Amino acid sequence: MNRKELVDAMSSRTGLSKKDAEGCLSAFIDTVTGELKSGGSVNLVGFGVFKTAHRAAREARNPQTGQKVAVPARNVPVFKAGKGLKSSL
Repeated sequence: MNRKELVDAMSSRTGLSKKDAEGCLSAFIDTVTGELKSGGSVNLVGFGVFKTAHRAAREARNPQTGQKVAVPARNVPVFKAGKGLKSSL
């Protein structure tokens, strides 16, 4: 499912116009992104948790040349599915 299909599904389930559903989806994405940027997490009981994880700096190897490459430390987004979502699948 892509973004357009998700907006269409949200619109049909809620009775909102497609424009309003797109606005809701954009607001959700912006809110979650902002919270993760500030170092927080978003907990949706029964669905899951959006949070960030820190990956330490490390050395990797280029598989073609065998040369060592430095990979810098960074924060990455993580989603952990909740019990309700896991059990529904």
